[in-house]
Amino acid sequence: MRTPTAPVLKLPTPQDPKSSCILIFGLGAVLAVLGNLLVMVYILHFKQLHSPANFLITSLAFADFLVGATVMPFSMVRLVESCWYFGESYCKFHSSFDGSFCYSSIFHLCFISIDRHIAITDPLGYPTKFTLTVSILCILFSWILALTYSFSLFYTGINDDGLEELVNALSCVGGCQIAVNQTWVLIDFLLFFIPTLVMIILYCKIFLVAKQQARKIESVSSKTKSSSQSYKARVSKRERKAATTLGIAVIAFVLSWFPYFIETIIDAFLGFITPTCIYEILVWVAYYNSAMNPLIYAFFYPWF
Repeated sequence: MRTPTAPVLKLPTPQDPKSSCILIFGLGAVLAVLGNLLVMVYILHFKQLHSPANFLITSLAFADFLVGATVMPFSMVRLVESCWYFGESYCKFHSSFDGSFCYSSIFHLCFISIDRHIAITDPLGYPTKFTLTVSILCILFSWILALTYSFSLFYTGINDDGLEELVNALSCVGGCQIAVNQTWVLIDFLLFFIPTLVMIILYCKIFLVAKQQARKIESVSSKTKSSSQSYKARVSKRERKAATTLGIAVIAFVLSWFPYFIETIIDAFLGFITPTCIYEILVWVAYYNSAMNPLIYAFFYPWF
C-alpha cells in the first residue's frame, strides 16, 4: 500500500544557459550605467565637490558609463545569440567605442595618479599646481587621443594588414569580429602598459611619502600644534585617503585589463588560436571594471 507524499516544491530553472548569461551580463551593464551615472550626478550637483580632481573622476565615470551604455549591451547580444544583428557599420563603431573608452579610462587614471602624487608630496602647493585649467587639459587629452587612435585604427583598415586570409575566414553573415595584426597589438599593449607603469611607480612613491607623513603627524600630535601644522595634518590625512581609494581603483583596472592585453599579444603571435569562449571571458572581465569603480567610490569615499 502506497502512502501519500507531500508535494515537492520545485524551484524554477532557466530553460537554457542563455538566461544565466543575460542575467550576468545584463547586471554588469546596468551597474555600469546606473553606478557611474550616480557618480556624475552627485559630483556635478554638489558645488562643494567641484574640484579639479573630482572633475577627472567625473570624466572617468563618463567613460565607464559609455561602456555600459554603448558597448556591453551589444556585446552581450553578440555573445548570447552568436550573431551580430546591428550591421557592419555599427560593428566598426562598436569596436571603435570599445577601444576609445578603454584607453580614455587608463589615461584618466594616469592623470589622476599624477594629481594624487602632487597632492601628497606638496599638499599646500597643490591648489596652485593642479588647477581647473590643468584638469580640463588632462580630460581633453584623454578623450581626443583615445578617440583619434581607435577610430583611425579601425576605419583606415590598417589593423588587419597582412591578415587578409584570416579576415576572410572569420567573415560571415551577421558576424562582427575584428582582427588586429602584430604591429598594432604591440602598440595597443604599449598604450596600456606605459600609463600603467607610470601609475604603479607614482603610487609606490605616494605610499612611501604617505608613511613618512603619517609618522610626522603622529609626532606632531603628541606636541602642541600650531594652526598651520594642524591644517597641514588634516590636508595630508584627507589626501592620503583619496590616494588609497584611487590606488584601489588602479589595482582593479590593472587586474581587469592586464589578462586581456596579454592574451591579445599571445594570440597575435601564435596565429589566433585562443578559443572564442576564453577570449569572451577575458573581454567581459575587462568590461566589468566599468561597474567596479562606482562600488569602490561608494565603499571608500565618505562623501559618496
